[in-house]
Amino acid sequence: MIRAAVIGTGNIAPSHIQGYLTFPDQVTIVALVDIYPEKAHRMAERFELDVDVYDDHKALLERDDIDLVSVCTPPYTHSEITVNCLNAGFHVLVEKPMASSLAECDAMLDAAAENGKTLSVVAQNRFTTPMMKLKQMLEKDMIGPIVHAQVDSHWWRGHCYYDLWWRGTWEKEGGGPTLNHAVHHIDALGWMLGMPQRVTAVMANTAHDNSQVEDLSVAILQYAQGTLGQVTSSVVHHGEEQQLIFQGQKARISTPWKVKASVSRDNGFPDPDQDLKTQLQTEYDNLSDLEYQGHTAQIQNVLQSLTEGSDVLIDGTSGRNTLELITAIYKAASTDTPVDLPLSENDPFYTREGIIKHAKYFYEKGASVENFADSQIRVSGEEGKP
Repeated sequence: MIRAAVIGTGNIAPSHIQGYLTFPDQVTIVALVDIYPEKAHRMAERFELDVDVYDDHKALLERDDIDLVSVCTPPYTHSEITVNCLNAGFHVLVEKPMASSLAECDAMLDAAAENGKTLSVVAQNRFTTPMMKLKQMLEKDMIGPIVHAQVDSHWWRGHCYYDLWWRGTWEKEGGGPTLNHAVHHIDALGWMLGMPQRVTAVMANTAHDNSQVEDLSVAILQYAQGTLGQVTSSVVHHGEEQQLIFQGQKARISTPWKVKASVSRDNGFPDPDQDLKTQLQTEYDNLSDLEYQGHTAQIQNVLQSLTEGSDVLIDGTSGRNTLELITAIYKAASTDTPVDLPLSENDPFYTREGIIKHAKYFYEKGASVENFADSQIRVSGEEGKP
């Protein structure tokens, strides 16, 4: 039986707890941690958990009955907590984004390697039927070489969203929607297409003057094979529509699922390629749905890895790659200069301190509340929105 602890009992913790409770024959939760222990107690009561509650993750480190820890705290704390837990001999599942900087990611990767422990980074959108099917369809290579990839990570958040004490600051949150919302789709893009060679970007704060960070960014990605990509990250889009589109030379496929295929007339204008469209639709329909989705499916993947000794789908290196692309977007938008990848350890944006110093600031953070009375959120890939 795998024994798990959850560190941080805020908005995202229920997704982890419910995921663990889905597999009672494989895992049991033995501890909850929160700097506000009353929140942890309420969470234990909500899920009827018989667990120990702590107000500091360091209280866990001396225990010898913990195998796996979920880190569900704000991003700026991820690295310290993860490294401490790995050094204590725990496997770690850490929420997105992996950390606040590439330097912190590398410290986490080093700790995992040195201790021989599993480090997995949450990217629950991969564990959804539409995203998994899209990945499988791309692997079938039926649409031809990819010429353009489009990520629309469109969300909407009210002005008071950034009143929460750690949000809207480069020091604590580490960025705006590019880091904290689009991370899901940027991760999926990297999973499906790999890393670009060059990034150009702009960003703005259009509607949240209580935040230092962006509420909208647009990035252009250039790949070695000539493919272009574009990523829009936003919390100012009404309707909150997200999509990931791949345009191949022969056809277009996307999530939410849509397929279009064209052939050329003698004058170069398009006609529908109904045969290819039908083939693509048939292949898609024949792919199996996932038994579990979202956090529950990723937790199942982690539990299977620990039990069988197999690799996790999303490891620390994958999480680092996602953050490297996001960091490149921030650097390009802050310096008004194209950025070539990979970023070196000497790059000004490699460390958290460097990002805080060199990132573009929009407004001073004004109001700051400790907690919202209504803490419910909807989770991307499961119930809707992060």
